[in-house]
Amino acid sequence: MNALNRERNIEWIPDSGFQLRKAGVQFDAVRVDGDEGRRLADLMEAITGGEPGPVITEASGRRGVYFLVPAGTTSGRAWPAGVTRLNAATGSVSYVPVPALFGRTWPLAWRYPPTCPGRFVHTLILFNAAFMLLG
Repeated sequence: MNALNRERNIEWIPDSGFQLRKAGVQFDAVRVDGDEGRRLADLMEAITGGEPGPVITEASGRRGVYFLVPAGTTSGRAWPAGVTRLNAATGSVSYVPVPALFGRTWPLAWRYPPTCPGRFVHTLILFNAAFMLLG
């Protein structure tokens, strides 16, 4: 674990590059691809006063935006079209790409890095923002 990870005490962040983390263990994730994902991240930033919680962006492929939410909070809701839930619901195994805080992590980057253990995007705020934006 590098010094910054030790300082923040966030064990699931890799020291370098990026790694896949199983959803539903430390967190679930909500992915929205392309420009819609970036607009949702902008909206979350505005709603939360600039601190929405950990959000990862992808620079290639679908250009996904991953919103990390508390484990177990994405199932049981009908999210709008365009949202992919990554969780450990019954019959489901999902993995989330997680970049290191610094260094070479392309095509992944932290749009909003985690600030402390247990601090994630608020699921209900994200859910309502997604419906506002994506309908």
